[in-house]
Amino acid sequence: MNEKWNLSDPYVYQALTGLQNKPLAVQTTHGSVRGVLRKVMPDHIVIHMGGSPFYIRTAQIIWFNQIKSE
Repeated sequence: MNEKWNLSDPYVYQALTGLQNKPLAVQTTHGSVRGVLRKVMPDHIVIHMGGSPFYIRTAQIIWFNQIKSE
């Protein structure tokens, strides 16, 4: 299989990869999600929140920020 991924925003992908398995707040075009970043793919991320996975398309992300533990 010869698949070629096209990164819509390589800088966002790289930054999110460094935050994998950390608590994250993500603002999307449809609202916000807070949870643990479980997976980073070229076209989407998976946030685990309240026992459920949320799949967010990278193109829909407005901003994200790591949630610091107090």
